[in-house]
Amino acid sequence: MTPTLSDRIVAGDPRAIARGISLIEDEAPEGAALVRRIFASTGRAYLIGVTGPPGAGKSTLVDRLTAELRTDGRTVGIVAVDPTSPYSGGAILGDRVRMQSHAADPGVFIRSMATRGHLGGLARATSEAALVLDAAGKDVVLIETVGVGQDEVDIVRTADVSIVTVVPGTGDDVQAIKAGIMEIADIFVVNKADREGADRMAAAIEAMLALQHWEPGEWKPPVLQTEATAGKGIRALLEAIEAFRRHQASSGEVRQRDRAEFRLRELLAHRFVQHVEQRVLEPGELGHVLDEIAERVVDPYTAADEILRRTLGAANAGRQPEGPRARLDHVGIAVADPAQALAFYRDALGLDVHASEDVGSQRVRAHFLSAGSAALELLEATAEDSAIAKFVARRGPGLHHITFEVDDIVAALARLKARQVKLIDESPRPGAEACLVAFVHPSSAHGVLVELKQRPASA
Repeated sequence: MTPTLSDRIVAGDPRAIARGISLIEDEAPEGAALVRRIFASTGRAYLIGVTGPPGAGKSTLVDRLTAELRTDGRTVGIVAVDPTSPYSGGAILGDRVRMQSHAADPGVFIRSMATRGHLGGLARATSEAALVLDAAGKDVVLIETVGVGQDEVDIVRTADVSIVTVVPGTGDDVQAIKAGIMEIADIFVVNKADREGADRMAAAIEAMLALQHWEPGEWKPPVLQTEATAGKGIRALLEAIEAFRRHQASSGEVRQRDRAEFRLRELLAHRFVQHVEQRVLEPGELGHVLDEIAERVVDPYTAADEILRRTLGAANAGRQPEGPRARLDHVGIAVADPAQALAFYRDALGLDVHASEDVGSQRVRAHFLSAGSAALELLEATAEDSAIAKFVARRGPGLHHITFEVDDIVAALARLKARQVKLIDESPRPGAEACLVAFVHPSSAHGVLVELKQRPASA
């Protein structure tokens, strides 16, 4: 029986590892299926993240860490994330060039990945690439971020330990280490320590750390100095990594759950956008919506709410509604001449007129006629500026709204809000027959004005 790709990955086959990572990176359906098959074989590798600004020597540091780990007999997987080529879409720098000394080592696997526009310093598929290397039996997986600035914070949600690498001689020492990366470091490394200003930069980091409050037993990031090109300080860095690993184990701190939460949320967001583009919106519709936003025809929040409503509406099609069902109560018809309308519905069709009532809040007179289990409501304007008068003037007599009776109108409105339904009335207001009423916007009811109605308790 021919072994499957997942079997070959678990066996450590380099070609299978490369093929598996490519499938995941290309977001092929086979990639997701592969992750499902190998997931049970993961969870053993220790993930070390190395981040920092461009030129800090991250690749050389990773290269030297790999050499030390191999000296200890541990197998290593390396994921080096590079900027995306604007021409090929691939990794533009190719950090494997700096790690050629390990190219022939069967205990080391190196993979460069392009960000492909993904922010945060990592590629979208970095976590899954690390999973493949984990399943392949690598003891340690080193992840090097792209090196784009001070916001590469995704690494803390991906690695077990985060190493922030800085370098002296770049200007303002405080500017170089502020913002997001200051908070994510488990270990600080001042690389190229043979340069002038290395001691000053290390002291600046120590001073910033001293300003923070540390609980008893809490890990305080050490500040180390290295010369990666010469291999100086690498063993001390490896010892600091092992010390942090022991601290995690003794304190009960584990980042696997945090990583799982981050990746699940990221996957859900990505899959949702894919679903919307491929199955909800018509071809070219997204571009039309973007044009409307750019032209200020619609705001982004309204556009997003409408897309979400349509998506959830499609997903919930055919499902039973939550809570008690609404019941058709009556159909509202705007009339210009109530006498003629009554002559048709009452005299020609034989419907019984129940009553007529003036609704002062809406400046309308309502004539109710029995129509089986439901009713008709003929709406006559009592003021020129009433909604019914404007409706008749604009559209002429005709169907105005459909009314559904509900047992609890406040709960019904809450359910509609939760489903992103656009409401005219956020809260109920007094209506005819001493009922509470609220209207749903026609844009959420396929062009029909829908009224919700709750009868008084004594009715």
